[in-house]
Amino acid sequence: MSLYGLIGKKLSHSFSKKYFTEKFEKEGLHTCKYELYELASADELPQLIRTTPDLAGLNVTIPYKEDVIPLLDDIHEKAREIGAVNVIKIRDGKLTGYNSDYFGFRESLANWIGESKVKALVLGTGGASKAVIAALKDLGIPYQVVSRQASNENLSYTSLKEAPELIRDHRLIINTTPLGMHPQTDAAPDLDYSLLSNKHFLYDLVYNPEVTQFLSKGLDQRASIKNGIEMLHLQAEKSWEIWN
Repeated sequence: MSLYGLIGKKLSHSFSKKYFTEKFEKEGLHTCKYELYELASADELPQLIRTTPDLAGLNVTIPYKEDVIPLLDDIHEKAREIGAVNVIKIRDGKLTGYNSDYFGFRESLANWIGESKVKALVLGTGGASKAVIAALKDLGIPYQVVSRQASNENLSYTSLKEAPELIRDHRLIINTTPLGMHPQTDAAPDLDYSLLSNKHFLYDLVYNPEVTQFLSKGLDQRASIKNGIEMLHLQAEKSWEIWN
């Protein structure tokens, strides 16, 4: 039996088990199985590895994409550059970290906006945000990061409200936070959505629900919207490629 799985804090929202279980059935991979492992902290990872000898690979989700790094034996160059890991390959007791979020986001964004010349606002500073930033750099898209607190590098939500031209000028807005994710579906990033237009692109990494409050508010202003489901599929297939 080859066992794969997902580690995170709360996993009831996850599509990964369904995705991989269906993939294994469809491709006749009857010796493969995918499970969910809720960990109270990333420090529980070594114990999980010890007690689950059939584990061949793991996905990593919120909030452990950065926390797992010190627990790994090796880290792929791109994941090291990004500073976040969402795929762990397990071979002969050795753990190697990779980042397939980067690949999934880059491909899905390029498929969506094509050659559009845009500047981006990246909402959030967590592990997913780091993969998004690396992809924007590689695609040559200028960006600004937005977090709750302003810093030398980051804008704050307050500063966006004080300078409305920032939203008008940055036509691609990417939500990398869990705001709006099931079950807290009423939440949305604190933006002045009235500044959006039909020239804006709103990308939400959240995929459950399909249309978050963030995307819905964009639709109200006739913006183009995209959720994280294509990114999920692309990063899942990349995970499979890495594990095998």
